[in-house]
Amino acid sequence: MADRQDVVIIGAGAAGMMCAIEAGKRGRRVVVVDHAKAPGEKIRISGGGRCNFTNIHASPKNFLSDNPHFCKSALARYTPRDFIDLVERHGIAWHEKTLGQLFCDDSAKDIIRMLLTEMRDAGVALRLGISVASVERTPTGFRTMTSEGPIDSAALVIATGGKSIPKMGATGFAYGIAEEFGLPLVETRPGLVPLTLDPGLLESLKDLAGVAVDAEAKSGKTTFREALLMTHRGLSGPSILQISSFWREGGDVHLHLLPEIDLLAALKTARKVNGRQAAQTALAEQMPKRLAQFFVEKSGLAHRSLADLSDKALDALCIGIRDWTIRPAGSEGYRTAEVTLGGIDTRALDSRSMQARDVPGLFFIGECVDVTGWLGGYNFQWAWASGYSAGQAA
Repeated sequence: MADRQDVVIIGAGAAGMMCAIEAGKRGRRVVVVDHAKAPGEKIRISGGGRCNFTNIHASPKNFLSDNPHFCKSALARYTPRDFIDLVERHGIAWHEKTLGQLFCDDSAKDIIRMLLTEMRDAGVALRLGISVASVERTPTGFRTMTSEGPIDSAALVIATGGKSIPKMGATGFAYGIAEEFGLPLVETRPGLVPLTLDPGLLESLKDLAGVAVDAEAKSGKTTFREALLMTHRGLSGPSILQISSFWREGGDVHLHLLPEIDLLAALKTARKVNGRQAAQTALAEQMPKRLAQFFVEKSGLAHRSLADLSDKALDALCIGIRDWTIRPAGSEGYRTAEVTLGGIDTRALDSRSMQARDVPGLFFIGECVDVTGWLGGYNFQWAWASGYSAGQAA
């Protein structure tokens, strides 16, 4: 005999747990199943273990999708303030970092405990360490075949995420279910991911590994200004993770280092004060020493004093710093990507409920949907909002 529930949710991550809470509050019999041994593993590791759980500036403009209007309804129905209220009701202390990013004062585990408490209070059943073999339509809804037997339900919610961080169990499960029920997919690729360089370029930059600097990173018409980190594989840091979602293979990334500083004016002033000073020494007062050495040598100005350099020479040096063009070879892939771009085509879903238009009772939420946020708490806000919307309808 099959177990009978009103709602089966596959995936005990941020979106799945939020959906379960809201459906349970409405009196639905809800079960959440997951192959992992613990719930909310991506929550646990996020934000350096403190969970960047939302962003106060979250709005549709902070999300990528082939259908950019789709996310508006869910984001309007469940806002960052709604989640902050939930966090505060549970007595979880939090703080704002840069750019509207909110983090727990203590631990990301506080958010997981909060969600588990809400699920328990809503009467939700959580079954972990259970694999799902298949899903099929029935006259009354769906049958989910699990390693512990079949579960029949009127509604089925897929909240299994994307392909990012496979070592934590990420798979393309959601995409397989979508295809099985005839829903189209938008091509998937890694997002919020470090970029790699070809061996020749990497060799020329090897001495810069570990250097961090404030930078604007631009790809196409999109620009982000945050920290840039040089690594032994290529480029990383928040500005690069952000721009990686917009960059495509074969394209360039334009870097403007230290955008808040007028380097030319600073070098001219240094020349007036002490013209015997080496250009590299003067530049190192504005940026990390190794980076200054790299650009001075790149410009052919090694061992030259400021007094020996014309305004034109100084300007050429500064141009190389404010428009440093690099062509990445690729990215580090899903192994280190924080999110998956693309996914379930939103044109096949109802934006108010996340329900498949042609398959009543079937819902897709969270990262598996073609809605991807910027770095900085936006993807969690999408998880809460899409989970809430589905939980109100399932």
